[in-house]
Amino acid sequence: MKNSSQTKVAIIGLGNIGLAIATDLTKGNHNVILASREFEKAKTIANNLGVTATAKTITEAIEEADIIIPSIGFNLIKDFLKEYKNELSGKMIIDVSNPIAPDGNGGFKKIIAENESAAKILSELLPPDAKLVKAFGTLGAESLKSDAFKTPFKMTLFYASDNTNNNSQIEELISSAGFEPLHIGGIDQSIRIEVFGDLHQFGALGKTISLEEAKAAIAKS
Repeated sequence: MKNSSQTKVAIIGLGNIGLAIATDLTKGNHNVILASREFEKAKTIANNLGVTATAKTITEAIEEADIIIPSIGFNLIKDFLKEYKNELSGKMIIDVSNPIAPDGNGGFKKIIAENESAAKILSELLPPDAKLVKAFGTLGAESLKSDAFKTPFKMTLFYASDNTNNNSQIEELISSAGFEPLHIGGIDQSIRIEVFGDLHQFGALGKTISLEEAKAAIAKS
């Protein structure tokens, strides 16, 4: 049964990260709306995830949800914000992107300047009254799946947001996904939780960490 206090969340794009987040949230009994340009794919995944997942068109998903998670590539999010500008007005948007591409040597490189952050760039492209939060992209897809709901204590998921009045909604979502939420500051700090950042799994941390370890990592930085 749906908890009336839950935020309505829509995941747009069902690649590795989107599917991992959807899986975690449904495991935590949080209702999710799934949407993709391939509607039949969204429908199949929703059926596989169970009664807490519903497939909708992209426009329907955005209109029905309070929180939108565009789980698509960084450059595609720019187009997404423009294409659905009217529907996204006033919504909370969670940026899970990492601005990277293969470097040709078996690794990855940033596709923006070293001192730039994807979330900071996207925050300047938001539709009217929309709010941006950086979250969920701080771990790889495999860790999002395998490290959710760890016992005896949950692993940490960092997030960054300027609008602290909405942090309770984000923390409820992260907790429902099986992680311990930890706010690191505003969007100007989001580079720290993007790939290669000091608080990213594929940066200085190198692994998922407990809340105690996360607080220690922030304290020494």
